[in-house]
Amino acid sequence: MAAMGEAARPRSLFLAGLAAVYIAAFGSLYVQIPGLYGRQGLLPARRVLRPAGRGLWEQLRESPTLLWLGPRLGLDTEQAMELLCLLGVLGALGALLCEPMRDCLVFALLRACYLSLYQVGQVFLYFQWDSLLLEAGFLAVLVAPLRLLRWGGSPAWRPHDSVTFWAVRWLLFRLMFASGVVKLTSRCPTWWGLTALTYHYESQCIPTPGAWLAHQLPVWFQKLSVVATYVIEVAVPPLFFAPLRRLRLFAFYCQVLLQVLIILTGNYNFFNALTIVLAFSLLDPQHVGRCLGRPRRRHGPAESPGWPPRPGWVLSTLLELSTYGLLLYGTVRCFGLELDWDRRRLESRVAFTYHEFSTWLRTVTLPLVGVAFLSLSWEILVAMYRCACVRGCFWKLWATLQWALMATATVGLFTVSLVPFTYIEHESNGKLWPGIHQMFGAVERFQVVNSYGLFRRMTGVGGRPEVILEGSYDGHSWTEIEFMYKPGNVSAAPAMVAPHQPRLDWQLWFAALGPHQSSPWFSALVLRLLQGQPDVIRLVQTDESRYPFHGRPPTFLRAQLYKYWFTAPGEASPGAAPWWRRQHVQEFFPAVSLGHPTLESLLSQHGLKDSPPARRRSEALLPRLLSRLRRLCHPFSGPALLWSLYLVAATAGLLRALARRGAPPARHKGPPRERGERNGLRGAEGTARGAEGTARSSEGTRSTEGARPEGRHANKRKK
Repeated sequence: MAAMGEAARPRSLFLAGLAAVYIAAFGSLYVQIPGLYGRQGLLPARRVLRPAGRGLWEQLRESPTLLWLGPRLGLDTEQAMELLCLLGVLGALGALLCEPMRDCLVFALLRACYLSLYQVGQVFLYFQWDSLLLEAGFLAVLVAPLRLLRWGGSPAWRPHDSVTFWAVRWLLFRLMFASGVVKLTSRCPTWWGLTALTYHYESQCIPTPGAWLAHQLPVWFQKLSVVATYVIEVAVPPLFFAPLRRLRLFAFYCQVLLQVLIILTGNYNFFNALTIVLAFSLLDPQHVGRCLGRPRRRHGPAESPGWPPRPGWVLSTLLELSTYGLLLYGTVRCFGLELDWDRRRLESRVAFTYHEFSTWLRTVTLPLVGVAFLSLSWEILVAMYRCACVRGCFWKLWATLQWALMATATVGLFTVSLVPFTYIEHESNGKLWPGIHQMFGAVERFQVVNSYGLFRRMTGVGGRPEVILEGSYDGHSWTEIEFMYKPGNVSAAPAMVAPHQPRLDWQLWFAALGPHQSSPWFSALVLRLLQGQPDVIRLVQTDESRYPFHGRPPTFLRAQLYKYWFTAPGEASPGAAPWWRRQHVQEFFPAVSLGHPTLESLLSQHGLKDSPPARRRSEALLPRLLSRLRRLCHPFSGPALLWSLYLVAATAGLLRALARRGAPPARHKGPPRERGERNGLRGAEGTARGAEGTARSSEGTRSTEGARPEGRHANKRKK
C-alpha cells in the first residue's frame, strides 16, 4: 500500500508521455492549417472569429481562444493558429526532453493553445480524442509540479500527488468503461453477434497492412477477440481502484495490450498512445523503477511470502486469485464459451439479453461511482496524514494548504464528471443532484470533462463505402484523384500514418456514410480543387507531381461512391498484388464546373461563398518569420515531420544519457531552504511508510536524518 501514495515516477512518466502526444497533436495540425482553415481553405477560421466591435473580455467570454490576440500581434487568424501550433510543439518538446520543463505552467500553456485551436476547428477538430486530450491536459496542470516560478525548483514528491494523479485513473476508467458499454447499449447486431471484427478491419477509416492480415483470421477467433474486448473494456476497469497493486498492474497490461493491437491494425493518430499514457496512472514507483533498471526495493509484509507465509500475503494472494477466477467464470458464463474438440476451436456467443444487460447496467452504475469515491477518499485521507507528518510548522502548514486546494479541485472534477459519465445510463443520470448538472453546464465549453464511447455502431457491414473524386478537362474522360492515405487504388497497400491524423481523409470517411448534403465542407473541397488551390491540393498529395491535375486545374469535377472489401489471400492475380476489390454503387456528387448552378447553390446554402479579403503584406518580423517557416515545411508530409521531431527528441535524450554516464559522480548540496523542504517531505514519506510496520518505520526515519540521497537503502548497502 505504500506504493499507492508515492506517485513521483509514474507522474513523471505520465507528463513525459503527454508531452509526446502534444507533439503529435500540434505538429499534425500545423501542416494542415492552410488547407483546412486558411483564407482559401475548406473552412476558413476567420468565419468563426468575428470581432464585431466588441472588447477582448467579451470576445473571450463568447469563445475562449487566444486567437483573439492575433490582430494585436499583426497576424491574421491562419497565422495565429500556426503560431499556437509552433508554441505547442516547442513547449511539448521541451517538456519531453527536460524534466524541469514538466511544469504546471507549461502544461497550462499547452492546453490553452490546443483549446484555442479547438474553438475554431469546427468539424475537423470535433473528434473524441481531441476532447480526451483537452481533459487529460487539464489534469496535467493539476498533476505537474510548479518549478519555473520557485527558486531552487520544486520537490520531486508532494504529499497530495496521489490525489491529483487519481483523477487521471478516473478519466481512464470513464473512457474504457463507457467505450465497452455503448457497444451493447447501441443494439448494434454485429456487437451482439460478436461478428463486429469481421467487418471492422476493412471498414475502419484508415486501415494498416496489419488490418489486412487480421481480416484473414478465422471467424471463431474474431468472435473470441470481441469477447476479449468486452472483458478488457467492461470487466477489467473496476480493477483500476483495487487496493492490490498486482490487480492494478494486471489491469494496466490488459489496457496496453488492447491499445497496441489497435495501433497495429488501425491508424487512430495519437488516441491509442494517449490511452496508454493515461494507463500510467495504474503503475507504482516500484514497478516503474524495476522496468527502468533501478535496484529492487525490499517487499512489504503483504508482498513477500517468506516462510511461514505472512497473513497479509496469504490474504492478498487469495483475493487476487479469487478476482482472476471470477473474471474467468463470468466470461465463460456470459459468453457461453465452449471448446469444440472436433473442429478444434473455441465457440462463443452472447448468453444474455438486452434487457438483462440494461438491468445490470442500471444496478452497477451508481455503485461504481461509490467505489470510485471511496478510492478517492482513501487517497485524500492518506495525503492528509502525510501532510501531518511533514517536519516543521511552516512546511506542515504549506503542505496542508496545497492538500486542501488540490483535494477540493479533484473532488470538484469528480463531481462534475458524473454528468457525462452517467450518459451511459439515463436513469442514473436523472438521479444526480440538479446542481451538478448546472456546474457541468458552466464548464462544458471549456472541455474540462467530456463523455466518451468509441465504436458505438459498426459501419461498412455490406462493404466499406468510399468516396472517389474524379476530374476531367472535357467532361467525358475522367481521371481518379488518389489521396495519400485513404483507400482508393485497389493495388495500393494501406498506409501507416499514425500518430499523424489526416483530418480531410477522416472526414471523407464520415461523408461516405451519408449524402453529400450532410457534409457541407465537401462543396468547398470541390470548389478549391476546381480553383487549383495549392494548400488544399497538399491535403490530397504533398508531392504535387502525384496529383493528376498539378499542371492545370480540372474543368469538371465529380464524385462516385464505391464499396470496398479486403481481398482474400487467393484472389491476387499473377504479377499483381491487389489489397482491395471494389464495386461501383452510385454517383455521390454530380459533375460540376466553376460557376455551375448546383455548386453555387450549395456554397450559398452553407455560407461558403464569401470571398476572403486581400491579405496585406506585413513588414513585421513575426508574420515574416511564420511565412518563412511555412515555406520550409511545405515539402514535408505530416508523418515525416512528426517522426523527425521524435527522432530529434530521441537523439537528444540518448546524448544526454551518454553524457551522464560518462560524467564523474558529484555530490551537491542544495540551498538551505530547498534542502529543508525536501527533508520535510522525505520525513513525511518515511513516516507514511512506517504506518505499515514498526521496523520499516524506524528504518525510514533513520534514513531521513542522513544527507545521502539514496534514502534508507544506503544504510543497507553500507552494511
